[in-house]
Amino acid sequence: MRRLVVLFVAAALPAFAEEQTDPAGIEPEFVRPLVPVGRGRNDSNPVWSPSGDTIAFERSRGDDKEIVVVRVSGEAVQTIHQQSPPAPGQSQFFFPGVVEATSYNSGISWAPDGKRFVFMSNGGEGNYDLYVREPDGRVVRVTTDREKDGHADWSPTDDRIAFVSGRSGKGDLYLLELPAKATTRLTHGERPYLYPQWSPDGKRLAFIQGSNQNHDIAVLEPGRTPPAPPKALSTWPHDDLRPAWSPDGKRLAFYTNYNAAGDPKAWAIAVVAADGTDPTEGEGLAARVVATDVVPDIERGPAWLPDSRRIAYVRDERQAFYPIYVADVEKRASTLLRTGTKMNHDVTCSREGLLAFRAQVDQWDQVYVAKLKDSKP
Repeated sequence: MRRLVVLFVAAALPAFAEEQTDPAGIEPEFVRPLVPVGRGRNDSNPVWSPSGDTIAFERSRGDDKEIVVVRVSGEAVQTIHQQSPPAPGQSQFFFPGVVEATSYNSGISWAPDGKRFVFMSNGGEGNYDLYVREPDGRVVRVTTDREKDGHADWSPTDDRIAFVSGRSGKGDLYLLELPAKATTRLTHGERPYLYPQWSPDGKRLAFIQGSNQNHDIAVLEPGRTPPAPPKALSTWPHDDLRPAWSPDGKRLAFYTNYNAAGDPKAWAIAVVAADGTDPTEGEGLAARVVATDVVPDIERGPAWLPDSRRIAYVRDERQAFYPIYVADVEKRASTLLRTGTKMNHDVTCSREGLLAFRAQVDQWDQVYVAKLKDSKP
């Protein structure tokens, strides 16, 4: 009976165009660790500055997670381990080695000037707020709500930060305008809104909405007059996560667990028109799948290359230690990128076409940098 049910579900799902893969692969111009390989720490989630000369990434040491800023050459710039001062009339009292404050810092997003970035931190206190790292290295707290704030994304054109807050009781999108220090609520819905991502022109926000195993992709225009409701880009019963804008702003790539077998643990990458002209469900949306057998990086969406035609991603090939592939969106063909690294994750690409990603060395996660020979637009 169970076999019949599985076959029925598989038959009910629409088919998508068959993906072509080239395991022969391509050789990158170079692959190297961003910083000297070390032990006793795990480095992850690299984020390029707009200029591409600096990378900020997260470094875990036990329960603590700090942010490390380095030049692309590996030269150290700053380490952020935010510890908020005690509130007036209170004191912080810990027993070193027994009970200590845990500082958790993550979710980096650079300002367009490349000198500042916003991140989420509990400041060693327990509650999460947004902080901005200033050009001189100072760290300034920019939200102080008693509910958690996070998933921040800095507009690529001005000093506006979109973020998610629990202050509405679940999870809504908010807009923080730094010069005026004004916060505006952008969404009012029954299901949580998560992971806002600005379009390259700074006019639209892509995000996911939903809960459990059914999230959809949508886009809204903050500040539009008259206001307009979000435009849905996916509406089917499959889970869609982490939309990422193509550099030219014309398309959005996202992870989806749609597959012909109906396996909720098998993931793919779909690419749709950002203006909402593509189908939002059924065979039409299934035909927009450009890569299958994908490892979804929840902290990092699909990594577009500068040409807005290719996407770097990690392929779900356990025996090959999860290699990196490059998908051609138009041809629906994927090619192995021969990095020589294992257990790859967190792939991201700079505007100049340099890849940064996490790989494992002697059971510890390290950040690597790689360059494709033809990665520029």
